[in-house]
Amino acid sequence: MNDKSKKAIEEFLSSRDDISAEILEESKEFFGRVPFILDILKERPKSFVFNTLGDFETLRPKSLDDATAELICVASATALGATACLKVHIGAALKAGATMDQVLDAIMIPAALGRTSILAPSLRVFKECRDNEMYE
Repeated sequence: MNDKSKKAIEEFLSSRDDISAEILEESKEFFGRVPFILDILKERPKSFVFNTLGDFETLRPKSLDDATAELICVASATALGATACLKVHIGAALKAGATMDQVLDAIMIPAALGRTSILAPSLRVFKECRDNEMYE
């Protein structure tokens, strides 16, 4: 990394405490509360400001409205079994204008895909065994 880039990063990080405070305030506005993980991650201020700003940018892409982005977060949290994240993102989705019906669908869709991800390989084995003459 060249000296100019290093200096820019050092200047940015010199404001990390102020930036961290603003991130926490914005997350409270964004999600309706400060997610517990941010409360812990802020203990590492350098990585906190870089990672959280990147996450905020990713969670609010310009190509999607806020409600749609949050519904994707709801679906992702559902698929991952991340119940604490799910609570945060359901609240954020509703705050962004999503309906409870949309939230329910965002939960049901990954649940259906999860079911098929279990069935597909199992039914392939079943079919293989059924079609194999030695099992008859």
